[in-house]
Parts: sequence; structure tokens; C-alpha cells
Amino acid sequence: MRSIRILACALLATATLGLSACATGPTVRTDADPTADFAQYRSWGFYKPIAMEQSGYSSWISERIREDVRREMEARGYRYVAEGADLLVNFQGVVEDRTAVWSMPRSDLQWFYSYRHGYVAVPVWYDETQVSRYREGTLTVDLVDGKRNRMVWTGAASAPVAGKKAPPEKRMADIDRAITGIFAKYPYRATP
Repeated sequence: MRSIRILACALLATATLGLSACATGPTVRTDADPTADFAQYRSWGFYKPIAMEQSGYSSWISERIREDVRREMEARGYRYVAEGADLLVNFQGVVEDRTAVWSMPRSDLQWFYSYRHGYVAVPVWYDETQVSRYREGTLTVDLVDGKRNRMVWTGAASAPVAGKKAPPEKRMADIDRAITGIFAKYPYRATP
């Protein structure tokens, strides 16, 4: 009985650590054009049309992303200009259905009756397959050279999406975390 209690506590501790690791933020991937000279960029603006606004109108989500991008670019010393910017910022969001499959090792005891020995416990090991379905959102930010109209840097943040029933404050915080995570991996600053 004591060993079952210890095993249950160990599994609970492992699950708690695993879930806390999930709460650390989105997974961020970046890529840069190796031929781009980032020292030449001093100003920035938004690409026209923004990929997320292809339908011709904005939303509270795209406006929130614009505010976050403005904050991040200005924190790096870039000056905003509406026309003729050195760097143009474009962004896009995609939500996809995902399936995660994993197996957990399990053990159990099977009891067998033997007329010579009475009941005998035989250990059995097996894998139990778990399946989880969820929605994953990916927010991509592209920096485009304004003169050459060529992408020079891209960052993408992916994370499970809060459902539509989540309060707007939670969804705004998720957007803020994604933009902050993307720009945390942007190593360049505007030179004066």
C-alpha cells in the first residue's frame, strides 16, 4: 500500500512539473537572410496590405498585434514612418487542429490460481496510449527590406489557443506573450 502511495505522489509531481513547463510560453522559431545587412535599417513601417488583414478590415487582434510590434520596434531604436521605411513589418495568424499522441508505461499485477501455491501474482508491463486533440495558433512576424521587397527576418510563435470562452484579457495576454517571445529572439538594433 505504501509503494502505491509513493508511486502516486511521484506521478503527481511529474505531472505538475510537466504542466508548469507548458505554461512557460509559446515555442518560438526564427530565421534570417544571411545576406541582409541589418546595420543599414533605421526606420520601420507596416507592410501593405498586412497578411492578417487581407479581407480589407482590421480586428481587435490585429490592432493589438500592431501595438505590440510598435512597442518592440521602438524599444530597439527603430523610428516609425508611414511611407518609405527601411523595414516593413508583416504579420499573419493561423489556427490549426492538432493531435498529440504519446504512450505511458504502466505496470500491473495479474493474479493466477495455482493448486500447488494458491494465488500467485505475476507482474505485467505494457504501454497505455493517450490521445489529446487541441487547437494550436501560430503567429508569424516577417521583416521585409523596404527597398528590395525581400523578407530578411521571420519569427513564428506557436502555442495552444485559448478557447472562445476564454476572457479577452487572457487572449490579449497570449498575443502579448507571443510578440514578446518573437522579438526576444530578434538580435538587431537600429544604429543611430
